[in-house]
Amino acid sequence: MINSLRGMKDMYLDEGYLYEKIIKTCEKVAKNYGFSLIKTPHLEETALFKRSVGESSDIVGKEMYQFIDKGENDVCLRPEGTAGVVRFFIQNKLDKAGGVYRFFYHGSMFRYERPQKGRLREFHQFGVESFGVESVYEDASIILLVAQILNELKISYTLKLNSLGDAQSMPLYREKLLKFIDTNSQNICEDCKRRRELNPIRVLDCKNEKCQEIYQNAPIMIENLSQSAKDDFDKLKEILDQNGVKYEIDTKLVRGLDYYCKTAFEFVSNEIGAQSAVAGGGRYDRLVEFLGGKASFGIGFAMGIERIMEILKNKNQSKNREGIYLCALDTVGLDSVFALGTKLRSKFVTTISYEAKKIAKHLQIADNKMAKIFLCLGENELKNGEIFYKDLENKSEKTLKISDLQGELEKNFS
Repeated sequence: MINSLRGMKDMYLDEGYLYEKIIKTCEKVAKNYGFSLIKTPHLEETALFKRSVGESSDIVGKEMYQFIDKGENDVCLRPEGTAGVVRFFIQNKLDKAGGVYRFFYHGSMFRYERPQKGRLREFHQFGVESFGVESVYEDASIILLVAQILNELKISYTLKLNSLGDAQSMPLYREKLLKFIDTNSQNICEDCKRRRELNPIRVLDCKNEKCQEIYQNAPIMIENLSQSAKDDFDKLKEILDQNGVKYEIDTKLVRGLDYYCKTAFEFVSNEIGAQSAVAGGGRYDRLVEFLGGKASFGIGFAMGIERIMEILKNKNQSKNREGIYLCALDTVGLDSVFALGTKLRSKFVTTISYEAKKIAKHLQIADNKMAKIFLCLGENELKNGEIFYKDLENKSEKTLKISDLQGELEKNFS
């Protein structure tokens, strides 16, 4: 027997329902905020992620599904979604066209790491990317977008917020941070020593407890902001306050690469066990230029679908009843059932049973399928042009003329 690969999981029944519910909620909210769907390939050139995610990151260094294909191309399965969208943006010369572009995406991402609860080797993300808007109102809008998704899914969260400064802020801060790291170089881990050479700011995100104790006394970026970056950060907090979004300032919330700037944010929830990030993002005004395009403002976020699913499972969210189950008691009625079901499928979700069974058996199957409406044709109904109709939510039942069925269903599913 051939089994699925470790860290690759089939999704079906209740899990499939939850996945679909989350994606539909995310899509609806993103569209209301003016974002349009984009689908980028699962397979990209490895160089795209080495440049965008960074060679010093664990994702590139340890976790990518990377290989040489039959055309001798160095390729990998995408470990995240932003780089592919930025590649599309540049490839289609949207950076040179000017204007504002807002995209949302969802789908599989791949990282070779140790599988654990809420984290698989093939996992799924929903995200948005916005290009061409400098205003801090766009930062606030994207944060509000995430908050609305989580509110609609009834997930409690804490918003963590930081500013990474701008081109004027970073050189002075970097100098102070390097001095602090060098002063403590004997006591930090080997990973931090490596990060010090490549992306010093990433040391602040180290998970080593001893390092975290040391970095409690490290210089803080928000105390080294330029006036412009400070004004933007103050305005962002003001907008969030006005919209009732609570937040915590987290000075250790960082993004390790130079093209990240100003707003960085993370939504964490304690509904998945230990407090874990469910969505995160920030501004990356230099990423398009970094990947070979014309300098363009950019900001986005990504949300982990499996982590959201785990939270909804813990809330015991069951599938709502939906659709129609249509059946016959006798084989003579199967042709009529099939013809009627085909007509109903133009407007309603309809499951047709191709077997004649007793009504109790049909009802049991319809209930297991979480159908909302049960329709059944027996010998008497066929003779009289009628159909047995049962609402499986409120348990009411009646016999209808088939000519009246469409109107009754439209009232029930409106």
